Amino acid sequence: MAAAGTYEQNLATAAELMPKFGAAPLLHLIGGKKVASASGATFTNNSPIDGRVLGEVASGASEDIDAAAAAAKEAFATWSVTPGAERKRILHRVADLIEERALEIAIVESIDTGQPIRFMAAAAVRGAANFRFFADLAPSANDGVSLPTEDHINYTMRQPIGPIGVITPWNTPFMLSTWKIAPALASGCTVVQKPAEWSPLSAALLADIALEAGLPPGVLNVVHGLGETAGKTLTEHTDIAAIAFVGESSTGTAIQIQGAPTLKRVHFELGGKNPVIVFDDADLERALDAVIFMIYSLNGERCTSSSRLLVQRSIRDDFEARIEQRIAAITVGDPLDPATEIGPIIHPRQCAKVRSYVDIAKQDGAKVVVGGGGDVDPDSQYVNPMMFAQAENNMRVAQEEIFGPVLTVIPFDDEADAVAKANDIEYGLAGYLWTSDTGRAHRVARDLEAGMIWVNSQNVRHLPAPFGGVKRSGIGRDGGDYSFGFYMETKNIAVAYGDHIIPKLGNHD
Repeated sequence: MAAAGTYEQNLATAAELMPKFGAAPLLHLIGGKKVASASGATFTNNSPIDGRVLGEVASGASEDIDAAAAAAKEAFATWSVTPGAERKRILHRVADLIEERALEIAIVESIDTGQPIRFMAAAAVRGAANFRFFADLAPSANDGVSLPTEDHINYTMRQPIGPIGVITPWNTPFMLSTWKIAPALASGCTVVQKPAEWSPLSAALLADIALEAGLPPGVLNVVHGLGETAGKTLTEHTDIAAIAFVGESSTGTAIQIQGAPTLKRVHFELGGKNPVIVFDDADLERALDAVIFMIYSLNGERCTSSSRLLVQRSIRDDFEARIEQRIAAITVGDPLDPATEIGPIIHPRQCAKVRSYVDIAKQDGAKVVVGGGGDVDPDSQYVNPMMFAQAENNMRVAQEEIFGPVLTVIPFDDEADAVAKANDIEYGLAGYLWTSDTGRAHRVARDLEAGMIWVNSQNVRHLPAPFGGVKRSGIGRDGGDYSFGFYMETKNIAVAYGDHIIPKLGNHD
């Protein structure tokens, strides 16, 4: 893992790294070359830490997406038939370079997103692990199965579907982009990435690394820009076979509509309002640690955060009091300080959204508990961790994705009540439950309407396991062979063994 260094060391490293992003506009990567937008347009990128300008970013539009899609289509003809062993070699080289530059990636990402360096250091290394994992699968990506019958041998093979549009989010952009790009490249697909405009810098670092690793021109293209221009053109483009998107559910709906005329395959990892259910027979100390970690880490800006705590009524008061005590000591501060546990919210618009739920909670009748041990400047993008206690499941704070360090606590009476309340939501990404009753654990895990369940655990990812949600939380699954199921088509070939019977028509002899 990349060591974050001391606060002073991180500040010094940042002072060396960041000026290059402001020296000239951040460019697109199209066909292996760094290029400006065809229109010359740019947008300004600001740091959530203090609002300072980090630099200008090329603002792509239809002409730039057209050029990137053409480059991806041309490169696909060669990359799709490149031996899996060669793709493996190049992708391992990408992983090597990510590891070599992990601290740089982490610091840049912290400054660009506001995420604490303690988490970004691990996320950068996780990006390398994603590339290594799928690199090792590249040689077998095309493999199929044998399905013999009495008269025929059927066998399958998998083939990459074509250029992929990858639209990545702003919360942990580097790691989440590797989660999409690595399996796409390992399968033999080429990529046009449209990074989130609120956090574009780490996409430029990955583009540089890909070029240095020897990825052929056009295999990975990066076009910066706004969703309503560059993003919309990408989702509608006839040369793009599929869209892999991570972001808000409403945006996923728009992308699905935009891609419908070209029958685009879509893979969506969307919003979540995930329940963590704590029964009175649970290991409450471990449950407390997991509840706090899964909502207050990463600034609460994570799709799998356990933002709804369903706690058995018999232990609610004590458990709420223990959370209140813990969040009072959470450190809010500069994300480059290793001691910081919550940094600034990424954008003024998102910060205003998070803060607005204080009044909403009060209007609904919930009790607002604010932690963090001190006041924050209301003109900054910092917010203290919050808990909305004594809430009910029908409140807006229990139903809407806030995407910030905010926990809503809802009591339940028994197992049936817990499951009913957990499922009474439009989302279904993840669920967490804490109990010492093995039978109950299996029953509740079975009955929860979510794509992923963790029992007596926080979110611990196993790369071969499927990752994805149900309902408004997504379509499809990432992870291991599940990723190849999206980026590749399965073809069946049937060969007759010999002279099996063929029905005759028009022959009456």
